[in-house]
Amino acid sequence: MIKHYTFKTVLLLISGFILAYCAGAGETIHDTVSHQIEIKQNRAYPVVEPGEFDNGRMWTFEHAPFDFFREEYGIDITDEWITKARMGSVRLPNCTGSFVSSTGLVLTNHHCTRDEVAAVTKEGENLTADGFYAAQTRDERKIPNFFVDQLIAIEDVTDAIRSAEPNGFSESEALENAIMEQELRILDNYPDRDDIIVEVIGLYNGAIYSAYTFRRYNDVRLVMVPELEVGYFGGDPDNFTYPRYTLDMTFLRVYENDEPLESDYFFSWSETGASEGDAVFVVGNPGSTSRLLTVAQLEYQRDVEQYTLLGVIEDVEQAFSSFMEYDAATAASFNMDIIIFQLRNAIKAYSGGLRTLEDPMFMGRRMQSELQFMNDIQANAQTRELYGSVHDELEDIHDSKMDYADIYRALFGLQPGTILSSGILQRAILIGRAEYARNIGDRAAADRYMNLIQRTVQFPDFIERELIRSRLERIKPSFSALHEGEPNPLYLPNALQQMSKDEFVQIALNHPYLVSVEGTMQLMDEGVDRSDALIHFGLSYGPAFDRMTSVLAGLEEQEDELNRNLGRARYDLYGTSSPPDATFSPRLQDGIIASYPYNGTIAPAFTTLYGMFNRHFSHNSEAPWGLPEIWLEKRNEIDLSAQLNLVSTNDIIGGNSGSPLLSVNLELVGLIFDGNIESLSGDFIYSDETARAISVDVRAMMEALRSVYRADRIVQELTNSAN
Repeated sequence: MIKHYTFKTVLLLISGFILAYCAGAGETIHDTVSHQIEIKQNRAYPVVEPGEFDNGRMWTFEHAPFDFFREEYGIDITDEWITKARMGSVRLPNCTGSFVSSTGLVLTNHHCTRDEVAAVTKEGENLTADGFYAAQTRDERKIPNFFVDQLIAIEDVTDAIRSAEPNGFSESEALENAIMEQELRILDNYPDRDDIIVEVIGLYNGAIYSAYTFRRYNDVRLVMVPELEVGYFGGDPDNFTYPRYTLDMTFLRVYENDEPLESDYFFSWSETGASEGDAVFVVGNPGSTSRLLTVAQLEYQRDVEQYTLLGVIEDVEQAFSSFMEYDAATAASFNMDIIIFQLRNAIKAYSGGLRTLEDPMFMGRRMQSELQFMNDIQANAQTRELYGSVHDELEDIHDSKMDYADIYRALFGLQPGTILSSGILQRAILIGRAEYARNIGDRAAADRYMNLIQRTVQFPDFIERELIRSRLERIKPSFSALHEGEPNPLYLPNALQQMSKDEFVQIALNHPYLVSVEGTMQLMDEGVDRSDALIHFGLSYGPAFDRMTSVLAGLEEQEDELNRNLGRARYDLYGTSSPPDATFSPRLQDGIIASYPYNGTIAPAFTTLYGMFNRHFSHNSEAPWGLPEIWLEKRNEIDLSAQLNLVSTNDIIGGNSGSPLLSVNLELVGLIFDGNIESLSGDFIYSDETARAISVDVRAMMEALRSVYRADRIVQELTNSAN
């Protein structure tokens, strides 16, 4: 977490400072909360009326809103409908997919399977670039170490989890033990089965707990994937934008006993697709959202966590991109283009989130929602007694975390193994952590830090230089805070004070030990030289890193418990009228297909293959808008009017990639693959004004299979299943 790191704060951490959350003497809970509401009302945010679905529309299957669907769309959802929607979808390790035939054919995104495509590529092939189609069943290629999970049962285990007593454990340990007990209990119902996975997941921050039982299929094979040029058409520049023109699809097949799986649950392929205004449903596994956070928690995210993370990622992306220009061949050997894309994707995502948090209208909207929640807690005697002081306590934790912001910003990302910092500095910090542990007699911790040295990254000198320089800038404010009153013209400890950044970088790059893992291990065996400038750096910041992580971990544990209490208060007051935050568990997400205003005009509900070819020729056939040769050769045979991508108001986030877009009758009409730039506020709030989910339309997918790839076997399978 984040905020102000002062030397006084560090001393408090050393002495085991414990936060006190009690109300002042003579104050009642009602007095305290009333005072807190007054404080919140005085915050400088505009008054904005909250929306009915600010917390989203990611419904759980066990609490599907039957009445709402009837009122909103005029449709009667049945238990059979819910079962088919749940069983027809599958969860991938990082995405979602769906069965689209009775013989185990699975549809998901191209970008969800790039590693898997690479894993089945044989010598002399480049399936990632060139695509793949198995003309016969025997040609389908088994993907190593890959699986899909199908949700087969759900059980409410709230009472068993919440009744668990600590019994000598901490609150979090008792919770973990209770969850494990329930998972093992359910697994006992499936003796001699190694394909059953049970996950107990807390909803509404732990107000209720559901046990999800999945059947895991480990035999998954690649059937068809288009070329990278069309599966990733538009590349990073088009990412999070709309209108879009991409064929982001992959076909897999699930096998059982070495035969294609016979499945009763699958989504029929719609030949006609959908139209603007149609109700559509998404079944997926949205990763995580932060819509139930308090205003204080959002302010901490804005001022510390999101701000710091975004800045560090930008530094790393700049270093890697510069290295790509400096030494393209070596960068290619590291697959740095893929890493850079992921970093740029993260920059766009976190930038959108930070813009949301910096928007006073959004914060004012959340403030009004929170004030209403606090007043509702106060108006109910039971919730007032149980939860009346929770917002106050969360404010106290926010203030305590803000005491550490400077040091957090300085040291974030310096843990071993991450690409977010220099390997040399990671090793220097670990030396400082290990030496401090030795000095206080904690041999186990010292040995643990020694082992962690093996996990530090090893970058080329060019990247190390860039990452060290950017890190020194981030360390400046923390040094001033940690060494208040000492001369610090260059904000570096003691012996380093008179060095320029360039001098420090040269010392680091030429260090006889810290430039490699092996050298660092040798140094630790021989003993450290405390007069060494870089070692001095590690000895200064290593212990601070440990103290920071220790204290913040303690605060976060307290915060988790308070969040659970708020979740219970919300559930006690409102029930399941709005869905819980996303947890990478299966959800049902409703919406409609709808255009929206943007850039002074209207973004159409659908784009077509005409648009893809227009992008190709408008950009002079250059990447990332260049089409494969086979598409150019067959363009006269392709129905270019086929709808390619479409937008809908479904509430999605990361993890929904590969989700099926379904009609009211559960026919497949699209394949979710992205959100527009306006949807990046979705981590914190749901809106259907301009935020949109983007899908590949079934009509373009079928047209490509028929006219470009001549994938007759897949076409026949999809058509037969539809009929």
